[in-house]
Amino acid sequence: MGRIILYTGKGGVGKTTVSAATAVRAAELGHRTVVLSTDAAHSLADSFDTPLGPEPTPVAENLWAQESDVYFNIKHFWGIVQEWLTALLVWQGMREIDADEVAVLPGMDELASLFWVTRNYQSGQFDTVIVDCAPTGQALSLLSFPEAARWWIDKVLPVERRIAKIAGPVVRGLTGMPVPKKEVFDAAEDLMARLAELHDLLSDRDVSTVRLVVNPEKMVVKEAQRSFTYLNLYGYVTDAVVCNRLLPNQIEDDYFSRWHEAQQRYRRQIDEAFSPLPVLTAPLLEHEVVGMEGLRQMADHLFGGADPTRIYYPAVAQEVRALDGEYVLSLGMPFVERKDVSLAQRGDELTIRVGDYKRQVLLPRALAGRRAVSAKMDGERLAIAFTKAE
Repeated sequence: MGRIILYTGKGGVGKTTVSAATAVRAAELGHRTVVLSTDAAHSLADSFDTPLGPEPTPVAENLWAQESDVYFNIKHFWGIVQEWLTALLVWQGMREIDADEVAVLPGMDELASLFWVTRNYQSGQFDTVIVDCAPTGQALSLLSFPEAARWWIDKVLPVERRIAKIAGPVVRGLTGMPVPKKEVFDAAEDLMARLAELHDLLSDRDVSTVRLVVNPEKMVVKEAQRSFTYLNLYGYVTDAVVCNRLLPNQIEDDYFSRWHEAQQRYRRQIDEAFSPLPVLTAPLLEHEVVGMEGLRQMADHLFGGADPTRIYYPAVAQEVRALDGEYVLSLGMPFVERKDVSLAQRGDELTIRVGDYKRQVLLPRALAGRRAVSAKMDGERLAIAFTKAE
């Protein structure tokens, strides 16, 4: 069974470099590895210091890299539907050149890039697929979108097909409006099926995991916490956090000493916020990480001699479920007894203390306006019950 690893995080934290370094180490350990970028602002080619194309390009032994091309992907995965939407918009009076752009629905270009994850994984050519995702907000919306695909396949498309078949010739004859033909519905159904397939693959806990890349900075950590909450809510396993660009401990300059102190403070907060996930670290290197040698050095810092394709934490760290009219937040918390746990809540932030240890959890919108009222240990998980919404 192969592996899929998705790296995401706030823009500028170093996702691309970490993704490329992971791919280099995996390939050198003998895994046939492809790394692809779904971010419209590509920089994967810069990391490898070699040109890349819209399909997997050999970079080294056991290693391929790919920068998805928007127009290539849209034509490949969205072409027939886009042609019909373009014709419909032109019929409504829009210029053809504008209609061709508008016919690409928001997020469709990034989503088409994600279809390559399924294709590469199922091709049998690769053991490991590594994804350099778009910045956190975009990545989360795209990862949640496949969940809606099943509803369209089961409920909407069959009805739309029947309506178009019965009323289409009449509407076309009276108005000249381009009514979707069978080929359009087939393409839309194929698209939705791809989405459902993608969702199944990304939510397979034995195959796919997400890793959050952060820098030790307040805004970056807060955004990553919220992303972590929603990844868990969608059922995607986050198996590790990467803390990138840490300053070295031995600093004599006052300016950098203050910066180092701030980083150490947020480094502790990262441990508190994402426990029990392991935190992999990489220093702020003295040179730009470009080319195979630089990526190997980055991989040494991140993984040491370990295999980066391993699953570091195999379960969803936190889950929300409905139980007898209440919501229960379940958190992975091994080696803890209930008597050692205390809770404090302030707005959408829940603070959990276990002895001298503290963990902060940003609550999802499903728990907005609810108050934590009780907690109990359920095996190695802490189950926290919330009141009904106030």
